[in-house]
Parts: sequence; structure tokens; C-alpha cells
Amino acid sequence: MIRSAKLGDVDAIVALLRDYAEQGLLLPRSRQSVCEGLLSFVVVEESGQVVGTAALHILGDDLAEIRSLAVAQDVQGNGYGRMIVDTLLDQAQRLEVPKVLALTYREAFFLRCGFRVVDMRGLQQKIWKDCIHCKKYSACDEIAMIYETACAVAGEQQVAGDLQVG
Repeated sequence: MIRSAKLGDVDAIVALLRDYAEQGLLLPRSRQSVCEGLLSFVVVEESGQVVGTAALHILGDDLAEIRSLAVAQDVQGNGYGRMIVDTLLDQAQRLEVPKVLALTYREAFFLRCGFRVVDMRGLQQKIWKDCIHCKKYSACDEIAMIYETACAVAGEQQVAGDLQVG
């Protein structure tokens, strides 16, 4: 079952994220950071245990980011990562966010989810808000990927229609 995170989930979220951070696959998140951003997190619960999580973080009026995607090692392959991403993409669509960013080492997974690789240098909102404070800033090895929601597609169609009308 996937649901919005609650305060009682914080320790489980922190533990999942810590496991990935220790492998160098995610940036570490403190308990305080998870608490402060709790409203943006969803969790997957199996048999009463949190086994997956991620957050949708709004970076600006046209861009959100899927952050801190983690699924417990022992339940990987059950589709939980995809379920989390799809849920967050639906949330971005409801919020009318046209583009969703993922910075990842798992390019194939995000390609299957409909993302495409983009040049990180074009993501100024992310760079100046978060990346500039990252220890990997000068040598970032993550892959930047973007998903365009139906809002982005509708907006492009509207612009094209506006250009044709005149």
C-alpha cells in the first residue's frame, strides 16, 4: 500500500535513506530534514513496515524533483519503485507542475518511467538552490533526467495553437 508519510514513519524513512547514502547512491538526509519535508514524502508499506519512500520537492513554478527514492533491498523487484514514481508524477500533474526532475544513477529505471536525459547545466533552479551546497558540486556524477507531465504537453500545444492563430 502506498500512502502519504506520517510522523511515525520518520525513523523508517531515515533508515532506508541511510542505507542508500552509505552506498553513495543518495545524499544523506538527517532526521530533522525528513521531519521538515515530511509532507512531500510518500511511503510504501508492506506487512506494517515501511519498505519504500520518496519525496516530491517543488523547486519552482515549473519544476519539481523526485528526491530520496529508496526501496528496501529485500523487496526490490516487486514494482514498489515504479509505484512510488508513478504516484509522485500523478501528484505533480495534480499540482500542475509541467516538469519533474530526477538526479540519479539508475538511468534505465527512470527511462522506463518515461523520463529523458537532459543536460544538468540547463537546470539553474536546482543548481542554485541545492547543488551549489552539495559536496559533489564540482564533480557531480549523477544523471539529470526530466519527465514532462500532461501540463507541459498541453502548454506546448497551447503555445503552438496560439502561434498558428495569429
